[in-house]
Amino acid sequence: MTEKILILDFGSQYTQLIARAVREANVYCEIIPYHATFEFEKGLKGIILSGSPFSVNDEKAPDVNVQSFIKQVPVLGVCYGAQLTAKRFGGRVEKSNKREYGRALLKKQKNDVLLQDVMEKSQVWMSHADTILELPKGFELLATTESIPVAAFKKVRLNGRSAHDSRPDSYRDTTHDFPLYGLQFHPEVYHSIEGKKILHNFLVNVCGCSQDWTPAHFITDTVAQLKEKIGDRRVVMALSGGVDSTVAATLINRAIGDHLYGIFVDNGVLRSNEFESVLSTYAQLRLNVKGIDAKQRFYRELAGKTDPEAKRKTIGRIFIEIFQEEAQRIEGIELLGQGTIYPDVIESVSVHGPSVTIKSHHNVGGLPEKMHLDLVEPLRFLFKDEVRKVGKELGIPEEMIGRHPFPGPGLAIRILGEITEEKVWLLQQADDLYMKALKDHHLYATVWQAGAILLPVKSVGVMGDERTYEYTVALRAVTSVDGMTADWAHLPYDFLADVSNSIINNVKGINRVVYDISSKPPATIEWE
Repeated sequence: MTEKILILDFGSQYTQLIARAVREANVYCEIIPYHATFEFEKGLKGIILSGSPFSVNDEKAPDVNVQSFIKQVPVLGVCYGAQLTAKRFGGRVEKSNKREYGRALLKKQKNDVLLQDVMEKSQVWMSHADTILELPKGFELLATTESIPVAAFKKVRLNGRSAHDSRPDSYRDTTHDFPLYGLQFHPEVYHSIEGKKILHNFLVNVCGCSQDWTPAHFITDTVAQLKEKIGDRRVVMALSGGVDSTVAATLINRAIGDHLYGIFVDNGVLRSNEFESVLSTYAQLRLNVKGIDAKQRFYRELAGKTDPEAKRKTIGRIFIEIFQEEAQRIEGIELLGQGTIYPDVIESVSVHGPSVTIKSHHNVGGLPEKMHLDLVEPLRFLFKDEVRKVGKELGIPEEMIGRHPFPGPGLAIRILGEITEEKVWLLQQADDLYMKALKDHHLYATVWQAGAILLPVKSVGVMGDERTYEYTVALRAVTSVDGMTADWAHLPYDFLADVSNSIINNVKGINRVVYDISSKPPATIEWE
């Protein structure tokens, strides 16, 4: 059975970062709401309690039974998790005189396995309004900072067991407590310089994790699980040419071969030559995929529509109609494959109450509800960077694995105003020149997402001795980790000048190029 760490989510903005740090240590973990029920199964090696926007002294503060947890596995409380631990065992937690936020230097008070190899005055990141003023009886101070009396601590008396004794599977009974630690700071964030080392110490030295969760391990396990789950049944899947759907389809294909039926629809707003190149890649991967050229059908339905939401809904509706028409031509379909990934699953489950609804845009416009098929989602517990690693392990070409995120409605939301075939062609040419230039100058991999936007603006220009009155294109490039926030990419001026000249000289109908220097927030990455 795969080893697992459970992260109980109290609503912190950093909870996903804890999971990513644990996964980077090659240890499998899952995030669940703090109120969810779970089993202490054999593979469970430890529990991490996340931070929270709440105060432990709030009347309806989130709460869990830490005392019962440590009868089963080691526990680490982070920020709110540490404060909750201290309060539950009789310590004193009160609102601080000032909000303790930002960088601080850790001062170790005792050598402990949790802080092993962590240097003196290691920088950590604080983000809390409450502070632990007194530790409970039977707890020991491990570290402070200049302004924080309790930055790290542990429960000392474990009914005769050392806190270093990390053999959970050998002591799975109720007579011995397992190690219990608390950190007032956030080890999972970038600004805690040795935070990942501290998490590593908890995972390996305290919980005894073997760190064997790798892309190859994931592929082997997932293919075996898919074979067992699917059996002889047939799966239909909508493919987009993107990373998630391609990796998911390749995994399913490894399990059931041609019993997977892929459908790739050209909605008329893909990038230049994308339909042909993606189908060619799918053929190389030996995926059973049918390409549907539906450009004109989409153009007819989009005619006259200028509102962004109306364009999105139209594209979603027509796609579902086409997908259903094609799926009905395949006999014996019982399952629907999807490339849902872990952030979508996490965001669909509320910390404040149970929910199992995945975000609609990751349900391919509502296909599961429309088609009444059971879902097959092999990537539902992977983060985006993990999906890419698995894709590389599967042998998927780099040009597909390294692709920038591309919106589901495609260029339709990068053409402001009405969609016409002429405008799509103009934007495809400009965007293609932009992407090629980024790759030729080795800049493509340095930005998270880039694209060209066709503005509903014409301006006067001069080409030779003639006046022109043509469209304006805006170039967009951002740097980001996950798309939640993004900064505009500081591309070299010489590069921007070359791209501008290339577009204006080669795309008849565009005579002006501008560069978007807005960050998110307050702007969004896409314009619509």
